[in-house]
Amino acid sequence: MTIQMDVARILLKERAVFLRPEDPFTWTSGIESPMYCDNRLLISTVGPRNQIVKAFSEKIKLLNVDIIAGTATAGIPWAAWIAMDLNLPLVYVRSSSKDHGRQNAIEGSISQGARTVLIEDLISTGKSSIAAAQRLQEKEVSVESVMSIFTYGFNQVHDVFNQAKLQTESLTNFDVLAQVAYDEKMLDDKNLKQVLEWRKGVVFP
Repeated sequence: MTIQMDVARILLKERAVFLRPEDPFTWTSGIESPMYCDNRLLISTVGPRNQIVKAFSEKIKLLNVDIIAGTATAGIPWAAWIAMDLNLPLVYVRSSSKDHGRQNAIEGSISQGARTVLIEDLISTGKSSIAAAQRLQEKEVSVESVMSIFTYGFNQVHDVFNQAKLQTESLTNFDVLAQVAYDEKMLDDKNLKQVLEWRKGVVFP
């Protein structure tokens, strides 16, 4: 059993993912999706949460980073747990600079030339993740990877990360999760085909 499948099973078991192919969710972008992912529910678990942190840590150990960064707000708890597990410093990146005080976009202390990974809970279009990574790069920090628990794996996302010259990796993805849901009889043959075709055909507004 792969890490991708293990994490997919966690998302399904903890109901962090909702599957509704016959009655799609509508995102704020207007995209209609047969799946809705709410990884914030996982922060209230203990065993599953620890499994995910360990999975992140094993991947990050291979990158030899100096500091862990999280996106505000969903990435902060995961980045904090990973930083504690790896005994590394932590910073987090705001979606926009504060409008008072020192007007920081990055909270915590980080040095020029530091190597980091940026932790997200979810990558959908990738735009907010890339914007956060670029705030770190503006401070001359090397972003070795943007990591998330889950990604929809849209084709356009690969393009936007490549254009930004950023690496990205997720613990699991839409196709793996759909297959696990099928194996667990949460999707039938028709629904599996339907959701996989949806993922391949999504075009951002």
